[in-house]
Amino acid sequence: MKKQFSTSWKASKQARKQRKFVAKAPQHIRQKLLSSHLSKELRAKYARRAFQLKKGDTVKVMNGEHKGKSGKISIVDLYKLRVAIEGLQTTKKDGSKVNVVFVPSNLLITEINTDDKRRLDSLKKEVKTEAKK
Repeated sequence: MKKQFSTSWKASKQARKQRKFVAKAPQHIRQKLLSSHLSKELRAKYARRAFQLKKGDTVKVMNGEHKGKSGKISIVDLYKLRVAIEGLQTTKKDGSKVNVVFVPSNLLITEINTDDKRRLDSLKKEVKTEAKK
């Protein structure tokens, strides 16, 4: 097994190789791993199922203790592949507040931050769809 990241790597059944792929991935691939499903309205509008998360997007939590709550993304951590949402905090034993971090797959994008023109252009690109058999 190679020590460096390989872009030609396709897939493996071995969990250790899948974990290594994510651990050694460069930032431009990590950004793609930070994507989440779009709501039904956005899915119909942009004709795509999922999109990359960015600070300022409004998301809804779909799983876990905070299920059903929504808010804007305040922190995107590319290193740990986690996202923090404004207003969702937990209290530690010493009384201090800490942001709750979420896995992107447990979130649903309800509103997209449209400040970035490059991001809007990528949203409007036609998505490649597989030919149905």
